[in-house]
Amino acid sequence: LADDEEEPRTGLLPLYGLTEGLAQWQMRRIVREAVAAYVPVLEEVFPAEYLQAHNLWPIHQALPAIHFPESRHALEQARRRFVYQELLILQLGLAVKRQQQRMYGRAPVLPVSAVIDARIRRLIPFTLTGSQEQAIAEITADLARSTPMNRLLQADVGMGKTIVAVYAMLVAVAHGYQAALMAPTEVLARQHFRTLERLLAASQVRRGLLVGGLAPKERADLLQRIAEGTIDLVVGTQAIIQESVQFHRLGLVVIDEQHKFGVRQRASLKQAGIDPHYLVMTATPIPRTVTMTLFGDLDISTLREPPPGRHKVSTYLVAPDGEERWWEFFGRKLREGRQGYVVTPLVEGSEQIQAANLEEAYEALANGPLEAFRLGLLHGRMSSEEKEGVMRAFERGEIQVLVSTSVVEVGIDVPNATLMTIQGGERFGLAQLHQLRGRISRGRQPGICGVFADPQTEEARKRLQAFVKTTDGFELAEVDFRLRGPGELFGTRQHGLPPMLIADLVRDAAVLEEARRDAIALVAQDPGLARPEHARLRRMVLARYGRALDLADVG
Repeated sequence: LADDEEEPRTGLLPLYGLTEGLAQWQMRRIVREAVAAYVPVLEEVFPAEYLQAHNLWPIHQALPAIHFPESRHALEQARRRFVYQELLILQLGLAVKRQQQRMYGRAPVLPVSAVIDARIRRLIPFTLTGSQEQAIAEITADLARSTPMNRLLQADVGMGKTIVAVYAMLVAVAHGYQAALMAPTEVLARQHFRTLERLLAASQVRRGLLVGGLAPKERADLLQRIAEGTIDLVVGTQAIIQESVQFHRLGLVVIDEQHKFGVRQRASLKQAGIDPHYLVMTATPIPRTVTMTLFGDLDISTLREPPPGRHKVSTYLVAPDGEERWWEFFGRKLREGRQGYVVTPLVEGSEQIQAANLEEAYEALANGPLEAFRLGLLHGRMSSEEKEGVMRAFERGEIQVLVSTSVVEVGIDVPNATLMTIQGGERFGLAQLHQLRGRISRGRQPGICGVFADPQTEEARKRLQAFVKTTDGFELAEVDFRLRGPGELFGTRQHGLPPMLIADLVRDAAVLEEARRDAIALVAQDPGLARPEHARLRRMVLARYGRALDLADVG
């Protein structure tokens, strides 16, 4: 072909991202020449028998075929090779990380005797469910070992994960160690602290709340008591991992709401001599493929069984022409003595704009459908004290309807509040909607949730349909993941792992399962990937994930 002639179009042709002044045919020619020149000098990372055993094409066959496949079959085989390799390298990194935690981590041994178990159970005012008992058994087995527990406790909304964490913390305290509970927001930290105050009122356990808004003298006093060991249980926000906080004997760290804490922060509590045990809790279920990647270095316990007396929430999609009827119903239930929430979405823009938007929504309700009722307002610009005041008034029943942005997602627990109206439902993610709805599943009466929405996209429609159809958070997590794809989860800001280059966790879930099994088996046979035939794999793992996973140079 002459330099400016296009190649004839036959079969499957690659499409490349272009820049101005460059045509597809030119780009194809450049790539074809590069592939021909450099494929012969590429190293194969897999031993030959491994390729054969796992039905993988060698790199010298796969790389030309992913650019210029001779058939659809060749393209699929080439893709499989690279997807598998990318996922295997990640899973090897996670398997090595788990192994290093077991080999090098030294944690306090905290066995649970019958006496300790009885002392803890005396403080729990209700019978635990089968799945809570199972999770406690898994956690206590971990605590009895000298290697640090690294466990994820995932539970659907309202399945009672806090009590499981409290049990674990009391085991540490019974052995003379301190326990810390870290929450993502001050509101939630205070909420946990109140729960502990209630549960531990009759116990000898000394407890402290460490949050941003403390007076300097109060904070200094608390830090001193933590350092001396005269406080057993510390509840707080990220303030707990600041340099100025020195623990006397930290035995267990519980991190609530893992989505908000990156892998990096999990590591930063480990520095002081002996490693504490770690328990990470999530408020909504995580899709399977995500637990295998982002949380792949953790063991997993799951709570799926609701505590006795929990009611299913009925959810309705309210069309614009049905809003008036909905408000009549909402008002009737309030007159019967119930309380409720109205949630309005955050608008884009500054905090001032957001607050103004919420005030406007509040005024519209106070002068409109809810004018006969006592309303309260809760938003992000309020100080901790103001938020506390509103929450207390709501708990005491002085406020009948709490109007807020999605800050009610986490941790408000008012059993009499069993009504919820979500405005602008299409602007919330599924996990968020599910969290919000969880607030009204805790009462003596069944909860009722109405979603006002005007979905403009197919995805928003599907999301809302799924939300109305099921209250199972595990099912919703998978639906959400299929609809949105892994992009949001793998925003590196959140967890510190490099993004996937060719694998897609939705499409390649089966290959991920396979890569995980193979990685675990490989690291079991060859712990540091130290054998000569695995040297290239080891180099690749360290280059890609050494820093993100904080891997010691293995082998």
